[in-house]
Amino acid sequence: MSQTHFGFQTVDEAAKASKVKGVFDSVASKYDIMNDLMSMGLHRAWKAYTVAVANLKDGDRVLDIAGGTGDLSRAFARKVGERGMVVHTDINEAMLRTGRDRLLDEGLALPTNLCDAEKLPYPEGTFDLVSVAFGLRNMTHKDVALAEMCRVLRPGGRLLVLEFSKVAAPLQKPYDWYSFSILPRIGSLVAGDADSYRYLAESIRMHPDQATLKAMMKTAGFGHVDVHNMTGGVVALHVGIKC
Repeated sequence: MSQTHFGFQTVDEAAKASKVKGVFDSVASKYDIMNDLMSMGLHRAWKAYTVAVANLKDGDRVLDIAGGTGDLSRAFARKVGERGMVVHTDINEAMLRTGRDRLLDEGLALPTNLCDAEKLPYPEGTFDLVSVAFGLRNMTHKDVALAEMCRVLRPGGRLLVLEFSKVAAPLQKPYDWYSFSILPRIGSLVAGDADSYRYLAESIRMHPDQATLKAMMKTAGFGHVDVHNMTGGVVALHVGIKC
């Protein structure tokens, strides 16, 4: 059986999905408050920049993969208007349910689907924009998922990948100290779960860096890929255009 990584652990590929599911089942109810605490509110600026780069217009069709608690889906829906469509998806039911309930509470009834990014249930060329924020690093076969995202985009459509990335060298030591010493403590105090947040820190280190992910996106079918580093490379937004 093939093996892959789960944080710093090596596990069977078949076991990774259930382990990732356990992490997000555990953190779903505290996900939003933990995002604010972990990033000191910066995740809001990263997402706002992503929405600005998306540059959506009225009537556009958007697929939000790993949409979780719905921050991007909500913002995209306001941009595409009543003629447009935003599909809110996640592989994790607890995260998807939390996001759906939040959206409904705000008067947004979006199509909400439980689906695997490696096997998207949509026809080729369905969407103008596909986004995945802080979800790609948890996928077992990133190359397969990227190819699927390319498939469901129309020619000229764009993929936006917002993800933790490789920080600038001067930030490496303090970032590692924060990630492995402080982050699990916050997780323990606020969410009652240090292990899940230790995994999140590990998964960031195992994720491809900016140049590697850019190359992967080109291999998946994106003819042009731009990389936007934010906060010294803590986060990067990759923007791919399907040719």
